[in-house]
Amino acid sequence: MEDKPVKGRHIPIRLNILFFLVFILFSALILQLGNVQIIQGEEFESQLEREISFRIPVEAPRGLIYDRHGNLLVDNERLFTVTYTNRRASQREMLETAAKLNEYITVEAERINLRDLQEYWSLLFPEEYMEKLPVEEARNLDLSDSDAHLERLRRITDEELEWFTQTEREIFPIWREFNAGYTNIPHKVKLDITYEEAALIMENLEDLPGVDIIRDSERIYVFDDTLRNVFGRIGSIPRDDIDYYLANGYERNEEVGISYLELQYESILKGRKGRIDNYRDQYGNLIRNPQERLGSRGNDLVLTLDLELQQHVEHIIDSNVEEFRSLFVGAPDAYVVVMEPHTGDVLAMAGYSDFGDIGTYTRAFESGSAIKGATVLAGFDYGVMRPYETIFDRTINLPSAPTVSSWTTLGSVNHLTALERSSNIYMTYVAMRMIGYVPNLSGTNWGNYHEGFDILRSYYYQFGLGVETGIDLPNEFTGVNGGYGYPGTLLFLTFGQFDTYTPMQLAQYISTIANDGYRIAPRVVKEIREPEPERGKLGAISQQLPPKVLNKLDMDDNYISEVQQGLWRVTNGSRGTATSFFGNKPYNPAGKTGTAQVRVDGQEANNQTFVAYAPFDNPEVAISVVVPGVNTRQGGVANSIAEDVLDTYFKLKEKRKGPINWSPIDEYDPEEEDEEED
Repeated sequence: MEDKPVKGRHIPIRLNILFFLVFILFSALILQLGNVQIIQGEEFESQLEREISFRIPVEAPRGLIYDRHGNLLVDNERLFTVTYTNRRASQREMLETAAKLNEYITVEAERINLRDLQEYWSLLFPEEYMEKLPVEEARNLDLSDSDAHLERLRRITDEELEWFTQTEREIFPIWREFNAGYTNIPHKVKLDITYEEAALIMENLEDLPGVDIIRDSERIYVFDDTLRNVFGRIGSIPRDDIDYYLANGYERNEEVGISYLELQYESILKGRKGRIDNYRDQYGNLIRNPQERLGSRGNDLVLTLDLELQQHVEHIIDSNVEEFRSLFVGAPDAYVVVMEPHTGDVLAMAGYSDFGDIGTYTRAFESGSAIKGATVLAGFDYGVMRPYETIFDRTINLPSAPTVSSWTTLGSVNHLTALERSSNIYMTYVAMRMIGYVPNLSGTNWGNYHEGFDILRSYYYQFGLGVETGIDLPNEFTGVNGGYGYPGTLLFLTFGQFDTYTPMQLAQYISTIANDGYRIAPRVVKEIREPEPERGKLGAISQQLPPKVLNKLDMDDNYISEVQQGLWRVTNGSRGTATSFFGNKPYNPAGKTGTAQVRVDGQEANNQTFVAYAPFDNPEVAISVVVPGVNTRQGGVANSIAEDVLDTYFKLKEKRKGPINWSPIDEYDPEEEDEEED
């Protein structure tokens, strides 16, 4: 108990020492603040007055796009862009600023709108504008201010709109761009101005309220129009989607992917913005070097597409269409899809029409007999047909149905010869048996034929026919489901002359058979890479996108094997419908020809199709070809295109030269190369 007073006497001493140290530190801090504010304050204030900082936003470049072999397809070019921020300025003030800006840049007038011209005229000629409808007259007509304004604009004549001087015509597109943006959000007025133009504008920003210069970039397509549609476009955020983008951290004035790959992979390709700080004195002179705070480029995409093969496929389509141009009933057209069946990698996708490459999955056609492999498998699995069971192929006439026949009377056929020789009659028996219809017995009683449509389509869906393929691109078309029609149309559904399918669906269908029943989603992107500063070099892998298995055919594997044998006989059998094209090929393909009777511009025509995979024993490539609207049933065009494409694919495996940049593809002829080597 006596120790407690002694312990108590030590506490105040320690506290006093602590308080003393805190006092010393605060004193030092106060002295330093006094030195900065009193002694150096005037110098800092003078320097602040002398130095003005101009901050230029730097748009982060989007990620690059490469093909499967590392060829750069889509690049960025750095540039300066003029922006305008409308801070609720009056139209007169905006017009004055536009006139000043016109001294430094020229903006081309595009898509001139009459209303814009009228508004512009009213600003340039205010007195004449008011005379169009005097205030008293507007009051007598009981018009609101806005209605009176519209009436005055309506009364401006075409002759008056021609009053503009050359200078006023140059100012108009600038003023219109000023009005195109959101309030308080920078809007891009002109891209890709020169460094000299940017410097002049920067020096005169105080006379150009709302105007600024940013560092920007635009897309460069290294191989011109090749795959341009697949890449898609970038542009302003669509107004209908503005809330979505704002919620995800975008600004109103940002550019985003608005179609196809640019849209599908927007979150991957988008970069992070940077900025440049410029330091000038009050007279606009640089007082120290600009400081750039770098943003970061978006991640890069590595596609499944093989650009060299793509260029060859495009050339093959073009040359064949030109050779057979006289056979087309309407505008010439053709589509090709080349795919790896086990991965879904799309190696090439091309079209002849304006739809081009995207037409391979956004356009659908009656495909004819190409789908018969699915019909045979449906018959086997549903238990209405047995392997090696024979059907007598001859023309049949049934009530409530048009005449049905094969391309010729084939006689007795089983599943193998039905595929090899392309029997329509065999396929019709699949449908009739599914609904219990017996020729020459059932008469007009087709029973519940709607059920036959449903059953067949449920099988076709397993192959990807009539449903989404799962491709990693937007706006996929699933084709046209013809509904139930009348009883006879059920028969035509079995051999591809009722519903329509896209070339991509046909490629997935034949790939599913090649894969022993596994349906894989087609894809055009295989990897996502981190941005690499060194130009032309791929960065580290950020993400590998694995193949996506959508389903497995719900049927006996032996049935699939039987159909594979039938498809092999199409291209290799003694009476195969494509043996003359593929019978001696070292890559040993299996496939199916198709012809669908259609009408084009009121005239009878045929869609030619061909699907195949190769090699038969170990499939590594699948192909679909669709040539719509020709005037012959012979499959010469589709088969010829398929032969050239498959020949080229396997020749490229032996020797590649790389894609050709800005040159005609026919400069490279693989056959000539072989002759040189010999």
